[in-house]
Order: sequence, then C-alpha cells, then structure tokens
Amino acid sequence: MHRAFTNILTEEVAVTAAFYQKLFGYTAKFSSDWFVNLEAPDQTGLELGILLASHEIVPEAARHQPAGIILTFVLDDCDAVHNRALELGANIIEAPRDMPYGQRRMILSDPSGTIIDVSSLIQAGS
Repeated sequence: MHRAFTNILTEEVAVTAAFYQKLFGYTAKFSSDWFVNLEAPDQTGLELGILLASHEIVPEAARHQPAGIILTFVLDDCDAVHNRALELGANIIEAPRDMPYGQRRMILSDPSGTIIDVSSLIQAGS
C-alpha cells in the first residue's frame, strides 16, 4: 500500500477545506476547485481529501449527505480544539467531557455534515 486517506464529500470544497485547516492546522498539498488534498502539520502521511460531491468522478449513488461514519482525531488538547471550533462557529454536538475509557472527547460536525470526534488522553490523576 502506498497511501490511504478519507475523502469528505461536499458541495463546499473551499469552505470545508478551510474548516480543517483552521481547526486542525492541516495544509493543502494539492488544491483545485473540485478536490483539495490536506496533510496534517506534524505528521507526513496523515491526509484528508475534500472532494466535490457532484463531480463526475464521484459515483451518483455516493453523492448524498454523509452518514454512517465518524472521523476521529486523537490529539493533545481536546479543549483547545473546542475553543477554535467555537471561534469558527462550528456545530458542536457534544462539548468536551471526560469519558470512562480514559479520554476527553467532544463531537462536532464539519460544514458538509460529517461527524467529527476529537479526543485527547486524560492526564493521570484527572
């Protein structure tokens, strides 16, 4: 295998790409009006595609509202991302809270409606 990444389907390619760039610090490796390939700032190979849902390369059956997936991002500070998400006016589904499995988690959605789980490890003694 050479690469693997998730493509988020949206009719708002630039808006959705900007959301991930501002929220997580992703940078664009490639950008066009129908596709943006984003890469995580700290780790080469962690990529995310933003793809125009109505583009001819997307099968007709796949051009609907996203459902049945949750993108999970595990990072150092869930609360810092929550603060950035609030500044961006993001749709916060669940505010950060400590989970019984040892992580602090929040749930939000991106501009295309994709559900995002942002988690960080809970410090020992928290």
